[in-house]
Amino acid sequence: MTSHLSSHSLSVSSSEPSAVAGLAPVVAAVFLGFLAISVPLAALALQVRDHLNFGPATVGWVIGIQSLATLLTRHRAGTICDQRGPRAAVLLGLPLAACSGLAYGLSDILPMGPSAQLAVLVLGRLLAGLGESLFLTGLMSWGIARAGAARTGKVMSWTGIAIYAALGLGAPLGLAVQAAYGFIGVGSVALFAPLLAWAIALRLAPVPAAGGQRVPFHRVLGLIWRPGLVLALATVPYAAMAAFLTLNYAAHGWPHAGTALLGFSAAYVLVRLVGSGLPDRFGATAVAVGSLAFEAAGQLLLWFAPQPGIAVLGATLTGLGFSLVFPAMGVLATRSVPAEQRGRAVGNFIAFADIALGVTGPVVGFATQWFGIGTAFLIGAGATCVALVLLSSVRLAGKP
Repeated sequence: MTSHLSSHSLSVSSSEPSAVAGLAPVVAAVFLGFLAISVPLAALALQVRDHLNFGPATVGWVIGIQSLATLLTRHRAGTICDQRGPRAAVLLGLPLAACSGLAYGLSDILPMGPSAQLAVLVLGRLLAGLGESLFLTGLMSWGIARAGAARTGKVMSWTGIAIYAALGLGAPLGLAVQAAYGFIGVGSVALFAPLLAWAIALRLAPVPAAGGQRVPFHRVLGLIWRPGLVLALATVPYAAMAAFLTLNYAAHGWPHAGTALLGFSAAYVLVRLVGSGLPDRFGATAVAVGSLAFEAAGQLLLWFAPQPGIAVLGATLTGLGFSLVFPAMGVLATRSVPAEQRGRAVGNFIAFADIALGVTGPVVGFATQWFGIGTAFLIGAGATCVALVLLSSVRLAGKP
């Protein structure tokens, strides 16, 4: 018995490094792919408002339309992963994301009027949305297949770290590149980063497709909508920050708007690194309650902030709170479906974040025109409070 336990312990400990090694290239590809998504975000708000002279509502829907495009294609991306393998989705999605960077650059250098430039920017946003739908769904499914279904939470945690590290670093990087080289420089970064990720993906061994019959969207959605809706509401604060934090800083005359998004991502990554086991230890619902409370507090600080230091603290608390919502709800979502539908479950679960990112921008944009830029963060606080109320139904359905 003792020797059996010892051999089992040795097997588990030796499997951990192999799991980390298997995830490392996937995480790197997610990070590089998401730089194409994150680098333009803060720069887009300034480009649309200051260079093209459109209002906050236009800023909101230009930023949000990418997520709407992603939302409409998530289920199809998951189907491709299940039926053709994750590699097929990744190798198609990353070049599409790179094409978005090309569109951004062309919008800045082609001799066109503001409306035509805006149209090319929108094309770039649509390409980015389709590309992200394919490469992120594919990379997460690929990571789960490489690490094993038992490590789904670890895969989601580490890919989440890569996503928000890219989002946090991308915002100040995009603003710095825009200041130095104009919006064409932003487009160049968005072009080459996913191409590097594509080169990494080309070297990875494919995994077998899960197969299975085509499953209607509503059937998968019926299994995962509760944790997905909590994720969507928890994503509203980030969506509000991504679209309007730069404009809020400008309205107050504060410098270095990217610092607040960097604080968000630093807190997000730190909590993921030191607290990824908390949902297993204390339960997903208990962790989500605390997380959403921190998010709400951070959003209220951003709404109230009389100086940039308070705004950075608010963004940091928002990142600290949001960090563990994704893996906690993601594990519940993937456990609700059979293995042959995992790619579709991943795709549709992430789609709830797309809904939040796509809808928040336009809705909050109209609200800020009537009530001021700070309203964006008051809406974020309200969304997290609604998520707290909904957690009871997730507990009853998923028993986390």
